[in-house]
Amino acid sequence: MGPREAVEAAVVRVLSIVQDGQAAGAPVADRSGEIRRIAGEIFDFDEISRRALSQHWQALPPEEQAEFVTLFRDLLERSYMAQIEACGGERISFVGESIEGNFATVRSKVVTRRGTEIPLDYRLHVRDGRWRIYDVVVGWISLVASYRTQFDRVIRLESYNALRERLQKKTLDTAAVERRPES
Repeated sequence: MGPREAVEAAVVRVLSIVQDGQAAGAPVADRSGEIRRIAGEIFDFDEISRRALSQHWQALPPEEQAEFVTLFRDLLERSYMAQIEACGGERISFVGESIEGNFATVRSKVVTRRGTEIPLDYRLHVRDGRWRIYDVVVGWISLVASYRTQFDRVIRLESYNALRERLQKKTLDTAAVERRPES
């Protein structure tokens, strides 16, 4: 399966789960487990984490790297879930792909309810014989570059431990919001 087919299949599966679940009145929590499983298949969270921490990654011992991947993955998944749930009525169309060796970009656009088109590109690489996403670019803003800037600032001005504590707090805060009953 090529990069475009891999991304498109995952997006279609996720949107189907969201739309079917919303139509059936299923709680968000019931849908999130399946969506997280799909995200785990298509996203390379280790690579996303390594790129987001940039030069700070190598300074961490392997156990702290693993902990960071877990915390950052949780934050990304929860953010992704919130965005997906909020995107009802928006369409995604795939407009192309470019492949250079083991790297690819899948180009798509989100068409909002008002007809606005927002470029949405997925950057992928081959890992373990499969195309996996290592960055998402929304409206020319790279997810990885954005987090890299934020993380670098916190680590330089404070410490890695301060960043880890912030990620832990965000995980707890978003988990508490998710547990609230839907209105």
